[in-house]
Amino acid sequence: MKSLPRLTALLTALVGLGATVPAARAEIGLGAKPLPGAEVLLDGSRKTLDDQWTYWTGPRFGSALPIKWKIVDDPVDRGTVLQTDDPAATLGKYGAADIVTKKAYRDFRLHIEFLVTKPGGNSGVYLQNRYEIQICDSDATKHGMGAVINETPSPYFAYKGLGQWNAYDLQFRAARFKDGKRTEPAMVTLYFNGIKVHGNQTINQVWGGANSGLDGGNDGGKGITDVPGGLKLQCEGHDVRYRNAWIKELDLVRPATDFKQ
Repeated sequence: MKSLPRLTALLTALVGLGATVPAARAEIGLGAKPLPGAEVLLDGSRKTLDDQWTYWTGPRFGSALPIKWKIVDDPVDRGTVLQTDDPAATLGKYGAADIVTKKAYRDFRLHIEFLVTKPGGNSGVYLQNRYEIQICDSDATKHGMGAVINETPSPYFAYKGLGQWNAYDLQFRAARFKDGKRTEPAMVTLYFNGIKVHGNQTINQVWGGANSGLDGGNDGGKGITDVPGGLKLQCEGHDVRYRNAWIKELDLVRPATDFKQ
């Protein structure tokens, strides 16, 4: 503690000389505010939904614009949120009414909050419309809550449970290519409700087939192409709510996605 006054004096002197003191990192977890330069993807308004999102018209697409998902009252806090409610996706028919950002991305930092209303509720956050970060109540397997689907175990311990808001904060680096061939797999670091659960986790393929996302039908999901993709939210006939989503584009030159809380 004796060194604290010295440190304060040093920082004061540096600022006086025109030096720049690095800003504190943005918080993560519920209520995290967008980083400078980030794009707001969900703010509880119909306008933002229509401006930023559209349907993914994959091979099983069965809905039609305008987006049928609903803007509803927040079941816990004030304000309004997005509900995954589309009749085309009843009985777990994934790919029939998923929504995707109109803009495609490569490397990025993402924050998104979700709430599962009923037991077994299922949705998913797809990075580049390829790689799923699972949302699935009551599933702690490699297909379960918070898993990089089928690539990591579920960090189910970090899940707050039914009727509670949860937050994913992640940093993603797209796969790299040379002469059309993949030389480095995609990579992600994920904080789940403020707890670091995946660090520099490589993602090797698209799971779920052609109805799941981009490249899902290429070589069993292993035929990844050098094409950016949007952020996708899955509609699987379950009532899952989303709010406070923002994304910031990055350029991660090195194969590293780790970031600090």
